[in-house]
Amino acid sequence: SEISEDAPSGTVVALLHVQDRDSGANGEVRCSLDGGVPFRLRSSRGSYYSVVTSRELDREEQSEYNVTVRAWDGGSPSLWSSAVLRLRVLDVNDN
Repeated sequence: SEISEDAPSGTVVALLHVQDRDSGANGEVRCSLDGGVPFRLRSSRGSYYSVVTSRELDREEQSEYNVTVRAWDGGSPSLWSSAVLRLRVLDVNDN
C-alpha cells in the first residue's frame, strides 16, 4: 500500500478482517501492532480492524514501513499468527 506523507493523523491505510473458526473463548481474536511505527489499530465492528496513522509521516525521515500485525485467540494455550503490511510513503514537495 501507499500513503502520502501529507496524510493527516487518523488516515486509514488498511482494513483487516480476522477470524477463528473455533467457538466461545477459543474463537475470540485480538490484534495488535508491533511497536515503533506511526500507526495504530482501530477496532471496528466484530472482527474488523483499521490500521490508521497515529501521526504525520515524513518521507525524508522514512520512506517505507513494514508493519507487523499479530492476532491471537482466547484459547489456552493461545494460538497466534502474524502478517506484515508493507507501506510506502509517497513524497510531497515540501521544501
